[in-house]
Amino acid sequence: MGFARTCSVALVGVEGVVVEVQADLEPGVAAFTLVGLPDKSLTESRDRVRAAVVNSGAVWPSKKLTVGLSPASVPKSGSGFDLAVAAAVLGAAERIDPRVLAEIVMIGELGLDGRVRPVRGILPAVLAAAEAGYEQVVVPESAAPEASLVPGVSVLGVRSLRQLIAVLTDEPVPDEEPVPGEIRPDPFLAGLALPGMGLGTGMVTGDHAPDLADVAGQHVARAALEVAAAGRHHVFFKGPPGAGKTMLAERLPGLLPELGRQESLEVTAVHSVAGILPPGHPLVDRPPYCSPHHSATMASLVGGGTGLPRPGAVSLAHHGVLFLDEAAEFHSSVLDALRQPLESGHVVIARAAGILRMPARFLMVLAANPCPCGRYGTAGDVCECRPSSIKRYRARLSGPLMDRVDLRVTVEPVAREELLRLHTGAEPSAAVADRVRTARERAAHRYDGLPWRTNSEVPGHELRTRWHVRPGALLKAELDLDRGLLTARGLDRVLRVAWTLADLAGHDRPSANDVNLALELRTGVRRGAVLEGLAT
Repeated sequence: MGFARTCSVALVGVEGVVVEVQADLEPGVAAFTLVGLPDKSLTESRDRVRAAVVNSGAVWPSKKLTVGLSPASVPKSGSGFDLAVAAAVLGAAERIDPRVLAEIVMIGELGLDGRVRPVRGILPAVLAAAEAGYEQVVVPESAAPEASLVPGVSVLGVRSLRQLIAVLTDEPVPDEEPVPGEIRPDPFLAGLALPGMGLGTGMVTGDHAPDLADVAGQHVARAALEVAAAGRHHVFFKGPPGAGKTMLAERLPGLLPELGRQESLEVTAVHSVAGILPPGHPLVDRPPYCSPHHSATMASLVGGGTGLPRPGAVSLAHHGVLFLDEAAEFHSSVLDALRQPLESGHVVIARAAGILRMPARFLMVLAANPCPCGRYGTAGDVCECRPSSIKRYRARLSGPLMDRVDLRVTVEPVAREELLRLHTGAEPSAAVADRVRTARERAAHRYDGLPWRTNSEVPGHELRTRWHVRPGALLKAELDLDRGLLTARGLDRVLRVAWTLADLAGHDRPSANDVNLALELRTGVRRGAVLEGLAT
């Protein structure tokens, strides 16, 4: 009788749970039993592991073999347990010393020829192993850079099961020729085939990154974009087709500061679970940009799927930008599902298989036409939509959702003079990003020692009681509150935008002009405010 154990990690959403993989050999009819709540893909590992062990030159034990995954109450899925199962079986067969395996965490899929293939979620799996106190991790060679992002963990990247056996038995390590396509993560391993996910949109960097200098005119919309980036305020662009709404939204990620170390790890973990990490870039250090199509389902937007839910667009845009173009074409129930993550910064998904909490602190940009044909209010009055059609179209963006949007800007068509001018003199993204970075540093200094970093995160009660605006600055906002034009949430959001405007202008606290401009950006009604500290 032989027994051996090693460890692997089960992913539950974007978090990992260390699983002990035990192998037991007993006399009897040769059989392979896998227990511990495995799913279909994990049950199939029996055949993969047997073929991989034999094709790696090891002897498959002809005894009754039972492999247990503990704790048995945690659902386990995916092919990432293959490597640990194979090592435990070889340990029970005494091909590998069982004592060597006990404190090692192994993650990887096995091919039938013994090659070790990458899987989704390497980073959150290694993070879970480190938090559980494990110091040694074995992963596929191509995933070693991603696993090495976790401090305090010794990472061994192997190309095949043969190499792992040689390392653990102090034998000469064989050279394995890389298979074409095997040296970088395989995007087809993601298993994320959710409809309507515009993944990767706007992810280009360097010389090909969208730049604000390309935008002609649109001074108010550009200023709103700068305010949104500085305070992480949600923004709604309304205007006719071709006015530049999408063009503006695609340039917002270029205004945001680079992610901090903790933010980068959070974003990378989500993208690793989704299987969309760019090849050769194990750490995401720039804010992500996600633009799902308006036909996206609720599961693709907030997360879901069969069994345990997978990250949706709101989680893939964590610490980045979620752009919903043609927002009025989305199903109203899909849009209303955004209300909870917009407030809390995370999404809680309840399914029969369990309840998961996934991060979803994103900056939302909505864009919509003024009517179904898009020509309402344009020069020439060529709109032929019925008033009832326009009313139904606009009602798709519910009041509770729009109440959570800080900035509402009408994007007018660009005048001929501005569009055809050879040298527009428009500021590039780099200049605006510098002001955004300075404004965020002012806010971070103000909230030093507190759990907030941007103005949009500060609770309204704290903002009203701890940081006061200049005397008389709230006069027009209070009148709007009395008239019912502003809700209590709306007043808090006006205050947050006013603080962002003050940070951009270098004020120690918001003035009446800052508050009035915040009101104007929220309601679209002129308040006599002027842009201060923002280039026009």
